[in-house]
Amino acid sequence: MKAISIHQFGGLDELVYGDQPKPQLNSGEVLVKTAAAGVNPIDWKTCSGGGASGFVSGFPFIPGWEFSGTVEDAGDSQFNVGDSVYGIIRFPEPAGCYAEYIAAPADQIAILPASIDPQLAGGLPLAGLTAWQALFDIGGLEKGQKVLILGAAGGVGHLAVQLAKWAGAHITGTASPHNHEMLAELGCEHLIDYHNQHISDYVRDMDLIIDCVGGDTAIDALPCLTQDGVLVTLPSVTKDQVITAGQAQRRRVEGIRVEPSAEQLTQLAKLVADDVIHLHEAESFPLEKAAEAFEQSASGHVCGKLVLSISLD
Repeated sequence: MKAISIHQFGGLDELVYGDQPKPQLNSGEVLVKTAAAGVNPIDWKTCSGGGASGFVSGFPFIPGWEFSGTVEDAGDSQFNVGDSVYGIIRFPEPAGCYAEYIAAPADQIAILPASIDPQLAGGLPLAGLTAWQALFDIGGLEKGQKVLILGAAGGVGHLAVQLAKWAGAHITGTASPHNHEMLAELGCEHLIDYHNQHISDYVRDMDLIIDCVGGDTAIDALPCLTQDGVLVTLPSVTKDQVITAGQAQRRRVEGIRVEPSAEQLTQLAKLVADDVIHLHEAESFPLEKAAEAFEQSASGHVCGKLVLSISLD
């Protein structure tokens, strides 16, 4: 099969498009013919020696944790050959989703409704579950509460906006001005231009802050919380810094590591199928152009999700 792999940690020139062995199934796994794979910052960070690189035990390493595709061998699972499925698998252990075939744990994937474009669905699982778990599992968001989303136009951010709206929350988002119209349509009631407006001058008494930016931006937003509120910070590289600042200001800060969940994937797919939430695809790249997708992701200015389109000869 064709795949993207690296043979050592490094820059974009370490990404190799070529042949790799087709995965063999173990009990509880299904073989998926991949339609698309999502591109996330954790992918290029890991390939460069950061991110989840500590979980990489050997080379070649095939990056990628989220995908959509079709079951080709159902093994001993409850799935059937031909089922359209999607998921985020094995995270943070290697999952090898930048490939034409994937051996996926059956208990970590979900059926993809026929009305959802598989190409789009390849970019939904990681961002969707991260937003879901940050808002509800850790943030405990309830109807009528106020939530601030830092980096609201990004992959996780724009889904968090829509999920918070679905939950009946009042939403404030930060983004560049050219993304304000889109975010207002998705559900943001108030928008902050983070280039020219200081967050704490405009925002008060937030029950929950979803931090998709990290660092000083997250720290500057801490005074916006109520005394009982919580800031959920996504970027792992600045997590400790933000938690320490939260302790100094007597504000609760929690980190997050997304966990695979077939149940939550099923709920997300239903919301997408029912037109309640929409995944905005920033751009699609063919598998062999993964380096270009990495470069764009690393720019930090992506609106929505980047996806690799994977097709078989």
